[in-house]
Amino acid sequence: MGGDAPPGALIGPISGVSISTPDLAASEAAYVRHLGYRVTGRGTVSEVQARGWQRPAATGARYVTLCPAAADDFEFRFIEIPPPARSYRAFSCFGWNAAELIVEDVDALAGELAGGSFEIIGPPQDLSFTDAIRAMQLRGPAGEILYLTQFKRDLPALPAPPARCRVDRVFIVIVGGPSLDDLLAFHAGRFGVQAPQRMQSRVKGMSEAFGLSPEERYQIAALPLQGRCYIEADQMPAAAAAPEVAPGALPPGIAIVSFRRHASTRPGTLAGPAGELIELVD
Repeated sequence: MGGDAPPGALIGPISGVSISTPDLAASEAAYVRHLGYRVTGRGTVSEVQARGWQRPAATGARYVTLCPAAADDFEFRFIEIPPPARSYRAFSCFGWNAAELIVEDVDALAGELAGGSFEIIGPPQDLSFTDAIRAMQLRGPAGEILYLTQFKRDLPALPAPPARCRVDRVFIVIVGGPSLDDLLAFHAGRFGVQAPQRMQSRVKGMSEAFGLSPEERYQIAALPLQGRCYIEADQMPAAAAAPEVAPGALPPGIAIVSFRRHASTRPGTLAGPAGELIELVD
C-alpha cells in the first residue's frame, strides 16, 4: 500500500468532497446533527468556478461547506441542483461512488444514527481481511454513500490518519469504471501513483445495484496518495454506464473530489477515465 508519503505520488491528501443535492437544507442538517460537522461557509457558485469545473450549468447554484468538529483541513461541499430525471443510485454508474471517513467508535455511531436522516445500509462489522478495522455503510439525503471506518489499532500495511474527533475527515474515495486497467494507468501517468496490488473483493453496494449475489467479487485496487489517503478503484459490471447528466451540469451524488496538489501538477479540474471530476488545489 505504501507509507505515509508514497514516493512519486503528486496528489493527496483528500481535501474536499463535493456532493450534488436536491435539498441543501436536508443535507446540511443531517451532517451537522448526526455527524457533528460544522458549517464553515455559504454562497453561490460563481461563473468562474463553474467554468473551472467545466460545468457552466452550476453557475448560481447555492452551496454550503462543512468541516469536522476538530479540523479545517477537509470539507464537504454540498451544491444544490435539481434532482436528476432518473433517480440516482450510487454504485449503479461510472464515477465517484462513495467516500470513507475515519471515526472514533463506529458501534457508538450506529446507535446514534439509528432512525435518523441517514439510512444504515450496512451495520458495523470487522473487515473480512482483518479485525483491526471495523466499518459501517450509510446512505445520505442526496443518495451519497458513506463508509464510517474505525481503526482499532495501527496497520503498517494500511496507514490511515488518526480520528481527531467523533467523525473526522474522508481518507478514501471510491471510483468505479468499465476498466480497472484504465483507472490505474491514468493515475499512474498523471499523478505518479504507485501501481497497487489488485484483489478480488465483495462490493455490497455494487451487487445490490445490479441485483447480483452478495458474494460476487470485483476487481479492485487501492491507490496510495500523500497524507495517508487512498483512491479505491473498482471495475464495474458490463451493465454499468455513465450517469445521465444534462449538458454542462454536475453529476448526481459525489460530483467532485478535491486533492492537494504537489510538484508539477497544476491547479484545476479534470475528468478521469470513468468521467469522475478531480479538482487539484493548493
